Amino acid sequence: MHFRQGRHHQYTNQMIIQVKGMTAEKAQELIGKQVVWQAPGKQKKQLKGRIKALHGNSGAVRAYFETGMPGQSLGQKIQIQD
Repeated sequence: MHFRQGRHHQYTNQMIIQVKGMTAEKAQELIGKQVVWQAPGKQKKQLKGRIKALHGNSGAVRAYFETGMPGQSLGQKIQIQD
């Protein structure tokens, strides 16, 4: 969905991820799983992160990535691995 942000700061290594059809109870099971975003282009670079916490009551989760995510990653699909 978007970067995690506050009034004065934007944390580009933290993403808010919305999983379709997910409630807060089901999203609790995703904590600790690894997520991977694959960049478009020739190199097919993969940025890896981990789901750390829930975000709100609608089933969104917060993922922390090892590096800052580019703006083109907003609204893209990611893979959730075990």
